[in-house]
Amino acid sequence: MRATFPLGRIAGVRVGVHWSVLLVFAVIALGLAQGRLPQTHPGQPAVLYWLTGLSAAVVFFASLLAHEIAHAVVARRNGVEVEDIVLWLLGGAARLKTEASSPAAEVRIAGVGPLLSLVLGGVFAAGAWLAARTSVPGLVVEGMTWLAGINLLLAVFNAVPAAPLDGGRLLRAFLWWWTGDRLRATKGAATAGRLFGWFLALLGLLLLMRTGSFGGLWLAVLGWFLIAAATLEGRQAELRATLTGVPVRDAMTADPVLVPAGLTVERFLSDPLYRFRHSAFPVTGDGGAPVGLVTLEAARAVRRERQPVVTVGEVMVPLAEVTVAPPDEGLAELLPRIRPGGAHRVLVLDGSRLVGILSASDISRTVTWLMNPGPGRGGRA
Repeated sequence: MRATFPLGRIAGVRVGVHWSVLLVFAVIALGLAQGRLPQTHPGQPAVLYWLTGLSAAVVFFASLLAHEIAHAVVARRNGVEVEDIVLWLLGGAARLKTEASSPAAEVRIAGVGPLLSLVLGGVFAAGAWLAARTSVPGLVVEGMTWLAGINLLLAVFNAVPAAPLDGGRLLRAFLWWWTGDRLRATKGAATAGRLFGWFLALLGLLLLMRTGSFGGLWLAVLGWFLIAAATLEGRQAELRATLTGVPVRDAMTADPVLVPAGLTVERFLSDPLYRFRHSAFPVTGDGGAPVGLVTLEAARAVRRERQPVVTVGEVMVPLAEVTVAPPDEGLAELLPRIRPGGAHRVLVLDGSRLVGILSASDISRTVTWLMNPGPGRGGRA
């Protein structure tokens, strides 16, 4: 899930919001302003209902963000690199570049999120209790009560032992510690995630058919998301197991076609050397050192009248934003750092020298070779 609106950095981690958050924000604000608040505190001006509903929605997403930041901070303290944090339709996600080094580290990283949500729920509950005994307006008390309940619900839901929830990470840590096998642990957590997802999806559909409630539809959507995410996690674990022990150099495309940073976009698009071979190319600066990655898509996005003056260096992805790897790094260890899309290919550097490029098709070809070895070749059963 990619961010639609970047918010900057918090605690050194990139934070963004997907457009689907706007939908959830509207649903929460509408549900409070037109439903719960008028029912519990009738006779108030409509503007107060909306102000309270909007404020509660903002604080709720701040709570979600705090939950994910807690994961990110603890992950970094345990030596795990954090890609970014994205808030979206069904909550938030802190994307990690690497995996925890031990079951204990996994427990710390996964457990801090539900723990923080539990603490926030307690804080809001205590605040609502104190506010109810003072002259604080009833709508404010109701908003705090709702925030207490939703954070406690978030803590409990995330603690369910099913991937990709935090509880699934805790289950994986336990299975990893019990069996000593990270792959088996991941498969177990993924299976639990699929079963829980099917339970929610079927329950949601049943409620939707019997009552026609929005809650039933939401449960069904959440269930389908968990099924898909858990299935993907299980497949990725199997892929990492297949690629264990395979170095990047065995899968990369060696000696890729290079594009000078000073070349104009017009020349880049018109030269057959670049047009008919690949969709992304390493970019080199003075002296031949790699400085980034350019895609045909980015070049074609330049207006035709600007193509003779705009250079490849101006439209490329800078090297600092490109995934790089040494040729001896294991593919299994590299996989969590690879993002989808042509702009996120891996540049393989031996020191400062570019020796290859790695794409999803290179990895797929390697997996096929390993799973279906030809006569006379070694492979995996």
